[in-house]
Parts: sequence; C-alpha cells; structure tokens
Amino acid sequence: MRYRVMFFAGAALGFILGTRAGRERYEQMKTLARRATDNPAVQQAAGTAAAQATGLAKTARDKVTDKVQQRKPGFADSAIRKASERLPGWRDKQAGTGADSGAETGADSGAGTGAESSAGTDGVPPVPAPGSPADG
Repeated sequence: MRYRVMFFAGAALGFILGTRAGRERYEQMKTLARRATDNPAVQQAAGTAAAQATGLAKTARDKVTDKVQQRKPGFADSAIRKASERLPGWRDKQAGTGADSGAETGADSGAGTGAESSAGTDGVPPVPAPGSPADG
C-alpha cells in the first residue's frame, strides 16, 4: 500500500513539474478542483452519499447488536465451559460458594446472601468478587 501511495504521489509530482507551463497548469488544476467542490450539485451528491453511509452504518450496527443479543446466552455458557476446562478445580471451587453450599452444609434456606436463589435460573453458581472470603 505504501508503494502505491508513493507511486501516485510521484506521478502527480512529475506531471505537475513536467508540464511546460508548470505553475500555470498547477493553478488551472487547482481552480478547476475548487470550482468542482463549490458546485451545488457536487455538494448535494456528497451530502446524499454521506447520509446513505450513515444510514447503512446504523443498519449494520443494529443488525450486529441483534445478533449479539441473540447469542449472548450461548457466549456465557461457552465461556463457563471453557473456563472450567482450562482452570482445574474452578468448577469445584464455585460449587462450594453458590447454591450447593447451603444444601451441603444444611444451612437455613431463609438466611444467606441471596446467592442461593440467583444460581437456580441457569444452573451456574455466581462468581464471587475478587478478594472476598469465597475467593480462596
């Protein structure tokens, strides 16, 4: 890519410097370019293109957001499965801090932090906060 830019820059420089009129031709090209950019039809076309690009970007963003929302539960399950595969004992450590801890120790189901009720929705115990006693 860098070589292409250098090639075109060199070609443009050679064209400008190689013309007989030199500075006059450069000024003429500059005037034509300025006239084209000041033309209302060109400005309208540029505005239309910008509006279409903005609309397409919003549509793409909405589609991507929808797809992510649809697959979000699968991402969480996949992350938990992979973490338990790569971190030996992670699942066992989590099982001792979540819903299973009350059942194993015979603790009163009315007392607690509320973690017991939140673990039942997807069957995955909650992850303790770093530095908490359950963190190990």
